[in-house]
Amino acid sequence: MPDTLARLTAALADRYAIERELGSGGMATVYLAEDLKHHRKVAVKVLRPELAAAVGPERFLREIEVAAQLHHPHILPLYDSGDADGFLYYVMPYVEGETLRDRLEREKQLPLDDSLQIAREIADALGSAHSHDVVHRDIKPENILFEEGHAVVADFGIARAISAAGSEQLTETGMSVGTPVYMSPEQASGGAVDGRSDLYSLGCVLYEMLGGEPPFTGPTVESLFHQHLTVQAPPISNLRPTVPPSVVAVLDRVLAKAPADRFSPAAQFAEALSAAQTAPRPVEPLPAPVPASVRRKRNVIAYAAIAILAIIGAVTVISRTVGPTGSATAAETPKLAVLPFDNLGSSEDDYFADGITEEITSRIAEISGLHVISRTSAIQYKNHNKTLREIGEELRVW
Repeated sequence: MPDTLARLTAALADRYAIERELGSGGMATVYLAEDLKHHRKVAVKVLRPELAAAVGPERFLREIEVAAQLHHPHILPLYDSGDADGFLYYVMPYVEGETLRDRLEREKQLPLDDSLQIAREIADALGSAHSHDVVHRDIKPENILFEEGHAVVADFGIARAISAAGSEQLTETGMSVGTPVYMSPEQASGGAVDGRSDLYSLGCVLYEMLGGEPPFTGPTVESLFHQHLTVQAPPISNLRPTVPPSVVAVLDRVLAKAPADRFSPAAQFAEALSAAQTAPRPVEPLPAPVPASVRRKRNVIAYAAIAILAIIGAVTVISRTVGPTGSATAAETPKLAVLPFDNLGSSEDDYFADGITEEITSRIAEISGLHVISRTSAIQYKNHNKTLREIGEELRVW
């Protein structure tokens, strides 16, 4: 590796100053460099040697030139390309922002509006490329970068150049164009692909943004290919029930197995995403109004609880302050009676009043140093006109 870096640095020394490696994938290694002519940071992608040999410099440069003609706000442009000492490379702007993969690893599921916005921007980019007969062939989160808050698609050129090398040469290198998790059925089966294949891949990416995982996963490439070819993607609502039906319908169509059943061109998909984003969304129903009778019972219960706490608190204070040195003699135990509560509401609430009386009687009876007249003795004064003094004298309480 040091020898390779030294060779590359020497080969590009007149145009680019290689600073460090940014990352490496199955097909290329990316380096951060300075454009010596324009004094700007760039990303230099260098094809793996075996892949470069399979593609060949002439085919690579011819095909990369086509991709270099793409100009769109959501397409990462190609600055340069070439063959230097056997290294096939192309140069792109260096984007300091994160990739969609970085964001997915951090958040797992993205907000609905963000997901639709990102997918729409990518669809716009794909539509522009497809109009120039350029098919990306490898739409995935790693190839989607964020620049000033907007999505840009990278690596349009490499897939076209590699595909032009033909399946036989790629087979010899053990490589294939595309990423199995996001690969369309026709691409997985080795068939001819067009723009609808890119839309299927974008559908897989949108599914992952919403659901936190792609529609198909598996331990082997073969199992992924089998699912793309024969298994219907589970409804996204299984993973995220809050996704509106309009978005579910868009995903179902873009992930159709037959290309003819998908959106075409990409602008149609972008329009469907816009419509889904602006479509009315289900509103959570307001809680049903509480009937007056239920509200009244709730109020009675609340007031009863307050009354119980207040009375018990007051009696507890009395029991602590009245004793041998109080108004009663040491031999005399304070006696209390809890008189029946009157129900001032509906007759159907009588049981509440009785229940409050019984509860307070039971609670006070638990306080040591007090004697509480039994409820049986006190109940006779329910709906009675006697004064409290008269009742106290009869029950001998104070």
